[in-house]
Amino acid sequence: MDAVEKTRRLIAVVNAVHLQYSKDYFETGKVEKINLSKTTVPQEHILRYRLNLHESINDYLVSQNLDNITYYYRVKTSESIVDKIGRYSQNADSDPVNNRMNDIFGARMILTGEALAEVQTQLYDWQETFGLKNWYLRDKDDYRGLHIYFKNKSNFYFPWELQLWDENDVAQNIQSHRLHKRDFVK
Repeated sequence: MDAVEKTRRLIAVVNAVHLQYSKDYFETGKVEKINLSKTTVPQEHILRYRLNLHESINDYLVSQNLDNITYYYRVKTSESIVDKIGRYSQNADSDPVNNRMNDIFGARMILTGEALAEVQTQLYDWQETFGLKNWYLRDKDDYRGLHIYFKNKSNFYFPWELQLWDENDVAQNIQSHRLHKRDFVK
C-alpha cells in the first residue's frame, strides 16, 4: 500500500470512528445534543465529551486495521480546551464552537512532499465519500500542514482533525507547536 492509499485508509478510519463514537455518545439520550453551530456551548459539555473520548478512543481504534499505517493521535487536554475557550471568548465575533473546538481529537500523519501533493488532489473526490467537513493548508508562524476536518454532516458532533505534514516540515512544526500551542502551561 503506497502513502496516498495509506492516507486514504486513515481518513476512512478516522471518519468511521468519528461517526461511530459520535453516535454512541450523542445518540443515546444520555447526553444533551447541542447545535454547535448556533448556540453557546457550556464548557462542562465540552469537557465531559473530552473526558469520555479520552477514556474510550483506544477501544474504537484498536479494532481498526491500521497496523501498517504510521500515525499519531491525541485527545486535547482539559487545560488546552479551557485555554482555547478563554482565547476565543475575548472575540465578540467569534466563530461557532464547531469551527474553533474542531480538534478535541487530532491525528497526524507524516508524508513525503510528493505524497502530500497527491493527497491534496484527491481530497475533492474524498470529500463526499468520507463526509469531510473541510480542509486547508495552514502556512503560518513557521508551521505548515494540511488540516482535514471530520464532522459527518452533523452540527451536533464535535469535529475531529487530521493533520498531514511534509516530512521536511516536522522539526519546524514541532518547534512552532512548542511556541504557540503550549502557552497554557506555566
